[in-house]
Amino acid sequence: MPHLTDHDYDPLDNFGRLLIDAASLLSRAVDKRARSLGISGPQLVVLIRIGGGANRTAAELCRGLDYDSGAMTRMLDRLIKLGLVQKAPDPKDGRMIILSLTEKGAALYPALKPVAIDVINQHLQGFGSEEVLQFGAMLRRLIENADPLVGRSETGADASAKKDNIGTT
Repeated sequence: MPHLTDHDYDPLDNFGRLLIDAASLLSRAVDKRARSLGISGPQLVVLIRIGGGANRTAAELCRGLDYDSGAMTRMLDRLIKLGLVQKAPDPKDGRMIILSLTEKGAALYPALKPVAIDVINQHLQGFGSEEVLQFGAMLRRLIENADPLVGRSETGADASAKKDNIGTT
């Protein structure tokens, strides 16, 4: 039985809108905090994914962050220009380009995770430890349910969320 029907769907107050609003607020908070490090919130997310090993290629980043290839190319070009990211051919398959942090990016990396942690903790104020674990499990299940609908692979946001428990940050 569906949880929502046309009769009880409220376009102003529904689960989908709440998820989008929550994600937007998290993104804005990350962006505000990342600015103190000289980068944007989206750049912080990309750096965490590259530095944490969640995504090694531009294609994996596109899938995991739902970016189109043009937007990701521009993002990576900015990070390369800032001296934070570098590209190199994959030693196993020279046709693939592997992304990694430069020395400067690796030096910045330890400052990134505390930003994500602080923002998440701020948004989870008032939640008990068990609630946070349950909420994470529910979100992972929601992501798994979406997989057939959007064709996500295990290299996307769902895999990273499982690995580092910080969602898209």
